[in-house]
Amino acid sequence: MQCILMDVEGTTTSIHFVHDILFPFSKDNLISFLEEEFNNKTNTEIQLALQEVAKVGLEEKLYSGQFNQEIALRVLIHMIKNDMKIKGLKTIQGFQWQKGYEQGKIIGHVYPDVPECLQEWKEKGLKLGIYSSGSVHAQKLLFNHTKYGNLQDLFDYNFDTEVGHKREVNSYKEIQKKINLPSDEILFLSDIPEELEAAKLAGFKVLQLVRAGTKPSPDFTGIRDFTEVEDVLGE
Repeated sequence: MQCILMDVEGTTTSIHFVHDILFPFSKDNLISFLEEEFNNKTNTEIQLALQEVAKVGLEEKLYSGQFNQEIALRVLIHMIKNDMKIKGLKTIQGFQWQKGYEQGKIIGHVYPDVPECLQEWKEKGLKLGIYSSGSVHAQKLLFNHTKYGNLQDLFDYNFDTEVGHKREVNSYKEIQKKINLPSDEILFLSDIPEELEAAKLAGFKVLQLVRAGTKPSPDFTGIRDFTEVEDVLGE
């Protein structure tokens, strides 16, 4: 094993942090965000994100007529409530969360076993990576603002759905090409069986994180936390 690739939600980070802290923060701050950014043409990334939100909202029949600030608010709230994996939404949330982290209103959550294990793996020469449906921007913000300090510097790779969706085999094949290691030298950690199955079919080693609230899958070896990884693999 030369590389450990890991999911975020339910693996490094509590699901409750994402759904009870990050998503509500985004929803609660949408009005002020749109007041500042809806007509701000200087931030191209946000304008492109709003264009995608408008396009998806129209396709989903969430509005008709001209896309304006009021409709943007309604569409974005719908997307957040339904945890839609829309790049435009993820981009907007990333900018919102950045301000929250910088102002000290948000502290990135990681499980207590994570920092020490990441450090140990790094010292052993392993490559470390994140693959999440959350944007790379959001990933880096989370790991750069934990109560354990900056953990982002321990990661060699950050991947999001730009490489493909997490339940698709080709996504992992694309990641393998970018990491440039044999697929069986890469271990993928996740709590989601469908993601593990896709990674396994791409040739990766896989382990299921069975943290509190996660249902063990009969199809995959489960571990309670990161400290069990090397014991289970015998490495």
